[in-house]
Amino acid sequence: MRGFRFSFNICQADSREAFAQKCRESEEYGYDVVLAADHLGMLAPFPALVAAADATERMRVGTLVLNTSFWNPALLSREILSTDLLTGGRLEVGLGASHMRWQFDEAGIPWDPIGVRAERLETTVTELERHFTTEVGAPPEARGESRAVQRRGFNRTGPPLLIGGVGDRVLRIAAEHADIVSISGVHQMPGKPAGACRLGSAAEAADRVRFVREHAGDRLPDLEWHMLAHAVEVTNDRRATAEKLLTQLGMGISVEDALETPYLLIGTVDEIAEQLVANREKYGFSYITVHQPYIETFAPIIEKLRGS
Repeated sequence: MRGFRFSFNICQADSREAFAQKCRESEEYGYDVVLAADHLGMLAPFPALVAAADATERMRVGTLVLNTSFWNPALLSREILSTDLLTGGRLEVGLGASHMRWQFDEAGIPWDPIGVRAERLETTVTELERHFTTEVGAPPEARGESRAVQRRGFNRTGPPLLIGGVGDRVLRIAAEHADIVSISGVHQMPGKPAGACRLGSAAEAADRVRFVREHAGDRLPDLEWHMLAHAVEVTNDRRATAEKLLTQLGMGISVEDALETPYLLIGTVDEIAEQLVANREKYGFSYITVHQPYIETFAPIIEKLRGS
């Protein structure tokens, strides 16, 4: 069973100094990775990751996750190779197919059906591997050694690859290509506009893990399993806190589901630590991410679980 790794999404910054200080504090708390999303209105991912690596000593950096519909594979490979170099080989690359239609509309990019977006995701993965091993201007068949600093993921041609999602198409791609599989807790609500989502239940998380395991074949023992906790609430009253949280955030699930889902961490420090250990045994989740507002709240749980 893998040891835990802990990470956080950093989405906003008031200044360069404040950003660097937040990264340094998080490293002191024991976080292993700082992650950047790929959403409009947030920090651009690759500059943020270079700055985060520059501000810290050991933390790895990564994307959770890049929207492959926003990226040309050749240009994305340039970003990845440059960031891998400038961070001293500390980069992890997370890719996804996206579920937020409004961002496509805002960017003027066509919103395609999930089948098309999933195909684009898989094409991006295979094209990145090619660009990592082919010099600019050389014919595609002239593949050589990887140009990346790291050669531990992407079939040993580049940084570790995380693929995140919840649907069959994307998770099948993850099973076939990823080093890290992220089981998303966000589910599209049937009959609602694209991007209208609810939080997944414990049963749905187990089903999605089962699906990947069935399709991973010989790759299964080497997979690392990731999850994003959408909230971290330290409390002595789990039910009352869950009720309040659902009222505030409108996650589209019952209180009972909120108390059982792996995507909400509610309870005392000891209870949350126990929940994460149980989730690792049940689902395999050993790589845990929290959102930026919960960095300090989650820190005592990292201390409790460090070395587990």
